[in-house]
Amino acid sequence: PKSLTSDIEKVNLNEQLVIKLQPGDIIKVFVNSLSPEANTMFNIFPETQTQMNQVNSTIPAIGFLVDSEGAIILPLTGKMIVGGLSPKDAADLISKKLEKYLEQPTVSVRLMNFKISVLGEVARPSLYSITNERVTLPEALSLAGDLTIYGKRQNVLIIREVDGKREFARIDLTQRDLFTSPYYYLRPNDIVYVRFSWHQLPSVY
Repeated sequence: PKSLTSDIEKVNLNEQLVIKLQPGDIIKVFVNSLSPEANTMFNIFPETQTQMNQVNSTIPAIGFLVDSEGAIILPLTGKMIVGGLSPKDAADLISKKLEKYLEQPTVSVRLMNFKISVLGEVARPSLYSITNERVTLPEALSLAGDLTIYGKRQNVLIIREVDGKREFARIDLTQRDLFTSPYYYLRPNDIVYVRFSWHQLPSVY
């Protein structure tokens, strides 16, 4: 007999979106080595909670700014180009440079200004800060309190900037191809807009 699960499409949900650093990003660089005095030159910024939070505009992101050339300036190493690299690749590059100055350095890099906007027919439209560098479209909608009863699930608009150009994508939340969409994992500065559905209005007799 035919298996009941033979026609189920398997999707690898463990594939992580690789974020590339770009000009304007603010990154935190954490350095650990056998030279504790030298570590303090880098680890001058407070730890942040690894969770998704609504942005408090009175608390600025603190870290190293990626300039218009895609570079940051660090103690000891000076100017380094990290634009176009993932946070992990940037950490590996910094660690390699620091081997000249520190004993057995290990480096982690975290993007501090990963923000998304969720607007339209959701319970809590707002700008949100994502500190774990990974968020899916359903997670973002959940963070915003989910769609209102007037939200159109078949036509959610994603606005994304890629290489200085805007992309517009329409997502149907009721279809399973959502999970294989390049817009399933959101990127920094994405805008999620939930449209109003006229069909959800109550009938007037």
